[in-house]
Amino acid sequence: MKITSKAASKNTARVAAVKADQHSIHYSILPKDLAGHIFVVTLQISQPDPAGQQLCLPAWIPGSYMVREFARNIVSISASCEGKSVNLTKLDKHSWQAAPCQGALSISYEVYAWDLSVRTAHLDQSHAFFNGTSVFLQVLGQEMASHVVDIQRPLDVACKSWRVATSLPELKAKRYGYGTYIAENYDALIDHPVEMGDFALATFEAHGVPHDVVVSGQVPNLDMDRIVADLKEICESQIAFFEPASKRAPMDRYVFLTMVVGEGYGGLEHRASTALLCNRNEMPFKHQPEMSDGYLSFLGLCSHEYFHTWNVKRIKPAAFAHYDLSRENYTSLLWLFEGFTSYYDDLMLLRAGLIDESSYFKLLSKTINGVLRGAGRHKQSVAESSFDAWTKYYRQDENSPNAIVSYYTKGSLVALALDLTIRAETSGEKTLDDVMRALWQHYGRDFYQLALSGQQQGLAENEIVSLIEQATGVKTQRFMDKYVRGTEDVPLTKLYAEFGVAIKDQRKNSKASLGVRVVKDGADCKLANVFTSRAAHQAGLSAGDILMAINGLRVTAADVGDGLATAVGRYTVGETVQLHAFRRDELLTLQATLQSDDVPAFNLLLAEKSKAPLLALRPSLVASKKSRKA
Repeated sequence: MKITSKAASKNTARVAAVKADQHSIHYSILPKDLAGHIFVVTLQISQPDPAGQQLCLPAWIPGSYMVREFARNIVSISASCEGKSVNLTKLDKHSWQAAPCQGALSISYEVYAWDLSVRTAHLDQSHAFFNGTSVFLQVLGQEMASHVVDIQRPLDVACKSWRVATSLPELKAKRYGYGTYIAENYDALIDHPVEMGDFALATFEAHGVPHDVVVSGQVPNLDMDRIVADLKEICESQIAFFEPASKRAPMDRYVFLTMVVGEGYGGLEHRASTALLCNRNEMPFKHQPEMSDGYLSFLGLCSHEYFHTWNVKRIKPAAFAHYDLSRENYTSLLWLFEGFTSYYDDLMLLRAGLIDESSYFKLLSKTINGVLRGAGRHKQSVAESSFDAWTKYYRQDENSPNAIVSYYTKGSLVALALDLTIRAETSGEKTLDDVMRALWQHYGRDFYQLALSGQQQGLAENEIVSLIEQATGVKTQRFMDKYVRGTEDVPLTKLYAEFGVAIKDQRKNSKASLGVRVVKDGADCKLANVFTSRAAHQAGLSAGDILMAINGLRVTAADVGDGLATAVGRYTVGETVQLHAFRRDELLTLQATLQSDDVPAFNLLLAEKSKAPLLALRPSLVASKKSRKA
């Protein structure tokens, strides 16, 4: 693979630094038992703490705000020094201390890896994947030393053709090969996930920076050429967005690690890569000229995670400038870091020319309708949602739709409203783009260089209002009080009207509804969510109840597919029906007065006689090199 001279020189410098450092932390990792899903990790510490070296495994992974207790997957662990056993004492749920020893300390442990997600580790006969937070113990007090990792080939003969994909710089390994890789410190070590297996691979350059696309899993007739062409447009658009003059990317190389499964969706950002999980049907196949909804969703996911390269991996809230991976790190700013990223992910598809304006409006309408459907938005602000991500957003239950709001989706609408507000108040001279570039200049551009000397900093909790005013001249304190710290709906209809865009409710005749979300439970229809103040709630039903009959007619799992629309559709709004349901083993007989389904169906439309105002909006929104109708 071609490596740019700049990237090569940086890698050479890193290698030289490690060679000069005789006290680096050394790991080896071996996928040992594929059927048993066991990695074996060995850690060598040349100069352990004379008082007894302490070690710990992170409790959570940056980008996924939930304590996951990764140490519970350590099956066995032992320590030795120059061939002699060293006592290892467990201090708490994820920490150990080795007894004092003279000489290098060796820690050997097994990690169980059977979570097919982007957050942890997974190993079987098809592939191996791990995040450093799941497998690499932290050597307390030596986090700033260079860290070397020897990625070893599995002994199983079925793995003889496996390769290695990671954004970790190579030390004594060839690209995609086994051997040693390096990280400048522990924080860097755990920010480069690794995939091993037989994967499809393609490479492209975006403004001179090599990007790898790695696809693991079976995808018949995968159109890798199309993925490469589309990702190139997205990546170049985002690089130019943050650095319009120099078009300088913040990394030497980037890797899209994509695991394709029958059913799954997710992404997790890293400083020079992303781990993606997607549905096989979302992947484009050869001779498919149109863009499917699934593939559009995949491109939106890639765009979202790539935007995080700047916004959250380098521009950070102050709470994340120095991660404490042993406990929750609280911030009320995820509406900005995740919400703004969610605003720009689809917008970048438009700017890159991969979708047209009509398709962009459809995506935006879907977000608006999703937010308006949730009653929780009236009870929790996006600032509170951000702070409570650890206990509420990432630990959702049957009552979550009634109690919480998503800092992703409502946060994206806050970003849109801010963008429209700034454009309107400055007559189009300034936009939210100026705010993002100011954040990049102030906090992101030199983040990791400053981190080496402990000088990195992040955005303070109350600093965004003043930064927006400095970047645009627009005062937004009242806006923040109402829509970020408050629970009011953002006034998109009013804001968009100035730009020739109308938001119309396209609902036709209201349909009768119980106000529930149902799922299959064997042959039965189970209530997964009962929405506050809706018909089922007022009748006395609860999440977890098994709905058996409506007016004496049986309800089964077959009715789940249309969300009970057919079974309830026999009746009219305001009609009272008799319900039979089981709660545990007790039969309930209830009366419910059916209500309107009240499902938002807003669409964004260009006002026929108001296209000229929109043109003022279009230069920043659309900078397309081509147009590909979705």
